Amino acid sequence: MVLITGAAGHLGTALVRELAERGEKMRVFVLPQEDTGSLDGIALEIVRGDVRDAALVRSALRGIDTVYHLAGLISIMPGRDELMRQVNIGGTTNVACQAREAGVRRMVFVSSIHALARPPEGRAIDETVPFDSTSPAGEYDRTKAEASLSVLAEVKKGLDAVIVCPTGIIGPYHTRAGSPMLGLMRRWMRPGGHVVVNGYFDFVDARDVARGLVLAAENGIRGETYIIRGERVSMPTLLQLVRQSSGHRGPDIIAPFRLALLGAALATLHSRLWKTRVGFTRYALETLVSNSVVSGEKARRELGYRARPLRETVRDTVLWLSGNPAQRPCRQEVSPLRQKLIPRRIRFG
Repeated sequence: MVLITGAAGHLGTALVRELAERGEKMRVFVLPQEDTGSLDGIALEIVRGDVRDAALVRSALRGIDTVYHLAGLISIMPGRDELMRQVNIGGTTNVACQAREAGVRRMVFVSSIHALARPPEGRAIDETVPFDSTSPAGEYDRTKAEASLSVLAEVKKGLDAVIVCPTGIIGPYHTRAGSPMLGLMRRWMRPGGHVVVNGYFDFVDARDVARGLVLAAENGIRGETYIIRGERVSMPTLLQLVRQSSGHRGPDIIAPFRLALLGAALATLHSRLWKTRVGFTRYALETLVSNSVVSGEKARRELGYRARPLRETVRDTVLWLSGNPAQRPCRQEVSPLRQKLIPRRIRFG
């Protein structure tokens, strides 16, 4: 039997579907009040709890052969985020420790391409690039790096674990509003003109990442890290792919980077004052102009991983967003964990 934390999220849903197709027996670990509608109709056992709770994690690991640890918080906002640190670092450390003590055959931890240091242009990002827990880029990067290092520390104590670092995840099966990238793609699906920054990033299909996780569980080498990538593309090209799939046309404007930075600063201020979700920040913009040349050779060679064409991913994402009312824009959506910290006078969703 396998255990999946964070199973009701975008990647988690894709992984559950992948494992279901393979006939795996599954137990999923989700938050007490988390919506699991994305998992309806799939044979699995649901356990509710918090990955920071050692006793609950220990109980969930009973009888488990392989654990996929996906649970975590994502934020593109600047500044220190204590809750994200508790969940991403503390929760991961707890799951890895409990998995080692439970004697699981293998743990697969989903880190991020952002956990790795950002080398200068001219050098491809591969698995020889170290995890950077002091990254100046952002708090999310630092927490995922520290979490990755904590897993490697447990490997030294005897845990059989591999780390997977996906690039930017898009694709179908995201059942919640609030994803900045999917929110952007939804806006691009509308007719009329759109403003875009001329940056680049590597985007990968959630379904391909899910398959990569299974390959890592089956073929990965203990203590190794694997980058799961898709295709590097410019934002104007991605916009055009969305337009082609949605059938809408319109005049597009490429915004100068300095002007976009000013807009990001104003959007971040507005978000903090009015508790709304911000679509882009300085962190997001700097990511698009930093080195995004990623090597997927190690995953191809050792795991047998291949990614589908980005055009197919965009097409399926547009189809999914078109038919999924849960992805309609709303006021800021937050995780059930964050909702506990929000004053009740603020209404979301």
